[in-house]
Amino acid sequence: MVRKTLIAAAMAALTLTSAACNTVKGLGEDIQSVGEAGEDAID
Repeated sequence: MVRKTLIAAAMAALTLTSAACNTVKGLGEDIQSVGEAGEDAID
């Protein structure tokens, strides 16, 4: 049950993120910014 909930939440987040990006380039930039933020948080 928990796994299905997590999968549903991940799919919803992916859908909303995809809807916010108008182009593949925009999606790439979003992914890059998330990666950079993660690196900053780790350092």
